Amino acid sequence: MRKVFVSLFVAILSLMLLLTGCGGGTTTPTATPTTTPTIPPPPVEKIVIGLQAPITGDFSAEGQWAKQCVEVAQDLINKAGGVLGKQIEIVVVDDGSNAKDSATAAQKMISQGLKEVIASYGSSVTRPAADLYDKNKVVSVGYGCTAVSLTMETQRPYFFRTAGRDDTQSEFFAKFAVEKLGAKKIAIMHDNQDYGKGVADDAKKFLQPSIDAGTTEIVYFDAITKGQSDYSAAITKLKEIAPDLWFFTAYYNEAALLIKQAREMGFDVTFVGNNSVPTPDFEKVAGDAIKGTYMLNEPMPQFLTFPESKTFMDAYKAKYNELPGSIWAVYAADALNALCAAIKTAGTTDPDKVAATMRTMTDAKGITGPLMFTDRGDRKNIPYYAYLYNNDGKLELFWPK
Repeated sequence: MRKVFVSLFVAILSLMLLLTGCGGGTTTPTATPTTTPTIPPPPVEKIVIGLQAPITGDFSAEGQWAKQCVEVAQDLINKAGGVLGKQIEIVVVDDGSNAKDSATAAQKMISQGLKEVIASYGSSVTRPAADLYDKNKVVSVGYGCTAVSLTMETQRPYFFRTAGRDDTQSEFFAKFAVEKLGAKKIAIMHDNQDYGKGVADDAKKFLQPSIDAGTTEIVYFDAITKGQSDYSAAITKLKEIAPDLWFFTAYYNEAALLIKQAREMGFDVTFVGNNSVPTPDFEKVAGDAIKGTYMLNEPMPQFLTFPESKTFMDAYKAKYNELPGSIWAVYAADALNALCAAIKTAGTTDPDKVAATMRTMTDAKGITGPLMFTDRGDRKNIPYYAYLYNNDGKLELFWPK
């Protein structure tokens, strides 16, 4: 009997547990939470444009300024919506301020599949890169290369430049020296590089009518060796010749040493520097010797008056607390502006269509004015000015006003 009772109790207990497990009790089963999967945002589409610049080497200051200017221009373009609905991305490659590394830099850009590139500062440095870009159908826009031969000696259908040409500067110099300064005995000094020699040769050509008329003569036409620290021998020779105007047609490094050493040697001749001289580095090295010297240049950053100039300069100053150190760096930013305008108009980054658009566009606006180009890739309508370092060592517009 006891065995039957125990069996009955176990059966009843089992039934109760079974009913409870099936929801017959008061325990509410815990619901398994559902998680909505996170969908990553779509990747931002980009247009990648290269910047080849002298980040290191003799002209590293120009390279750093160019990089900064291009990045400010990039920010302004992207904040305005980019181009063709895509953001602009800049890839920077250093060309070391020399021709050999310039070719290597160009190869790096080409190997990355870039179709548009900003390149570079210095005519001798730009030349090998321009050849490689052109051969590989990459649109390149130089920003600090002014040798006439870059566009007139060889046809490069994919090459453009936002800077003016040396013959424009040399023609302006001849007019300035003779008509404004009344120079009779002119000394012209260069450095045997593409840029400096080109400006010097063209200056001689444009002075020829005054030479033929007997009102002006070139009493010195020679080169210095680039990169030296002592130019006293060349200065001594100039002092003996006694010109009333000394035109230097190379870069700011040598110009600073020459004018400083000349003043220390008591040589007080009127000094005119060409458009690669007036930079903060020139002012720093030359010191008080800059006072009273004249400089030729396209519109300097602080004298630009276009609406786009103000927008850009305000943005640059907000980021770096100063203005760009040279006009060439601003031309690098305008190289980006020109490429973006052409890509937008063409509706594509295809280099053939972009190059064709660059030659025909008429409404592209830049920091330095309208961005229009000739069939050879030269910038149209570049003005020139003479500037003076006044008694406070500050650069001011001298002629024409």
